[in-house]
Amino acid sequence: MISPLKNLLANYLKVGTDSSFDNDTNQQLFVSNLFSFIGYMVTFVLAISALVRNNNELAIWLFVSSCVFFFCHHVHRFKQLGDTIKISTRIIFVMLMSLMLFLVYSGGHAQTGPLWIYIVPPVAFFFSGLKIGLINILFFIVVVSLMLFAPNEMFVGTAYSTEFKTRLLYSFVTVTLLFGFYEYSRQKSYEFIRELSDKFEQQAMHDPLTNLPNRRGMREFLDHEYKRSRRSNSPLSVLLVDIDYFKKINDEFLHDGGDFVLEDLSRLFVSSVREQDRVARWGGEEFLFLLPETNSTDAFTLAEKIRLAVEKHDLEFAGRRISVTISIGLNEITPDMNIDQAINLADHYLYEAKKAGRNQTRPVLSSNHADNYEKNTLL
Repeated sequence: MISPLKNLLANYLKVGTDSSFDNDTNQQLFVSNLFSFIGYMVTFVLAISALVRNNNELAIWLFVSSCVFFFCHHVHRFKQLGDTIKISTRIIFVMLMSLMLFLVYSGGHAQTGPLWIYIVPPVAFFFSGLKIGLINILFFIVVVSLMLFAPNEMFVGTAYSTEFKTRLLYSFVTVTLLFGFYEYSRQKSYEFIRELSDKFEQQAMHDPLTNLPNRRGMREFLDHEYKRSRRSNSPLSVLLVDIDYFKKINDEFLHDGGDFVLEDLSRLFVSSVREQDRVARWGGEEFLFLLPETNSTDAFTLAEKIRLAVEKHDLEFAGRRISVTISIGLNEITPDMNIDQAINLADHYLYEAKKAGRNQTRPVLSSNHADNYEKNTLL
């Protein structure tokens, strides 16, 4: 019996939330719904109580407040209104402030009405943040002070003792400062956690040595460009590059030398491609190039340009020259293959290039194309 009621209440408080929203938005919606729900339930009960005591003026205010809070809960069902969170929270806060000022003015039941004002600070800070919340609360304090200390009780409908008025304001300011400090600490903690999360995400998506996207980080670019090329029917190619005899480099120059080669070639690769192209460290000494709007012919031209640039590139580590070459497998992604199939095919061609003697690109599109490319490069 308890479980179905719990699920019913949970679903009721999730009105307006959506799986497409981020966690912060859904949390705001949930808390807004929770406050609205508590607001219209409490004010409705108090309105009935005031009506029984023949306090009609207070009963009317409480009934109106209950209806407004009820509307604010269900406004999220009407997405055509726009930003329902902003609409709901602003109406809630204005209604709350108005009700609190009325309770200060009328005294409520047995002059206990002003005691309800302590709920203003947490609501103000949650809905408006620290800065706007402090401004709203300061305005509220000024208005309440004028009402309480105006000559001849001209702005209140009941009489309060001076001790009650001063202690009410002192305690309210104290509660405001405490909630303000809490909100400040909460925001700082949130910012720290957000920065830490961004830092960890950056580390998870990038190779720490070369600062290039790693396999996980490259996946996002691959999926995005693959979908875009399918929509626009534009060519898309990939290059899979492997450093030749990298183990020999590590053996001769140790891992520091190997790391130096990876870092240096990474910079060379990035400087050799266009702004829209992406280069990732695919694993070990392998690099993956993503070339949007590039067919296989242009991809081959770029691959040969990069291969020759590496062959002629001077690397010097610890006073010794390191000769480096690369092998490349390329593939233009066709509509009948997915990203993984395309990369696997490029890996197959890379294996062919290494098997054929390394320091070359496979497949060679045509002998004439390769010869012309070599001639143009020499010229």
